[in-house]
Amino acid sequence: MIYFVATPIGNLDDISFRAVEVLKNCDVIACEDTRHSKILLDHYSIKTKTIAYHKFNENTSADGIIELEKSGKNIAIISDAGMPVISDPGNILAKKLIEQNIKFTIIPGANAGLSALVLSGFDATKFAFFGFLSEKNKELKQQLEEIKNFSGTKIIYSSKYNINKDLKNLYSALGDVKVAIVSEITKLHENVIFVTLPYELNEPKGEFVLVVENKEKEEFAPSEKDIILELKKLTKMLDKNEAIKQIKDKYKLTKSYVYNLYERNK
Repeated sequence: MIYFVATPIGNLDDISFRAVEVLKNCDVIACEDTRHSKILLDHYSIKTKTIAYHKFNENTSADGIIELEKSGKNIAIISDAGMPVISDPGNILAKKLIEQNIKFTIIPGANAGLSALVLSGFDATKFAFFGFLSEKNKELKQQLEEIKNFSGTKIIYSSKYNINKDLKNLYSALGDVKVAIVSEITKLHENVIFVTLPYELNEPKGEFVLVVENKEKEEFAPSEKDIILELKKLTKMLDKNEAIKQIKDKYKLTKSYVYNLYERNK
């Protein structure tokens, strides 16, 4: 069996009994960074053999992991923190396993994006995860457009190196939206600050999750002058009653109000 195992995102105690048992009893653990994972494995006295499985060798390592599985080995896949695949290596392997009809499973656990969403208190009935913003201008432009067009809470990962640039880019795309800047999740100095863009962090440290509140589009409330001008345009193409009906429906007005405007200004 191949196990995708979630690991703690900060506090080392945030790991399930099942995850520890799998890591202890499997034949190989494929790590995003073997040196980083050693801290967790040593904490739980896990002596299992480790191999590297990171974004720079993901494609070839996925083939190697599949060969290990075919030889009868049980393999655990872990990232530095949280659930593999989610902005971490693992996606290529999962796709190859499905293509080759090889069974795999997950050992669920901590996830920074969902934890930050809960901490933000923003609407969680409809949300989307956008990962890290791209460093490449063309991809970034497309990402920002997708974020702008999504009508729900947005979850974005950021680092101390890019946080202020990311906040600036989000402001350029979304305007003065409300953002929860979440850091150090599950750690001693866990922190959530609520800001309205534009905003800049002073000496940022650590990893961040940006949770962007959905900003409802303001309904256009036309003035009487706007309505009269639109009525005049419509009555050149439609009869009076149809023009009044269209304006009434479009702006959710009463028929008598639109009719009286028409009569006073025809």
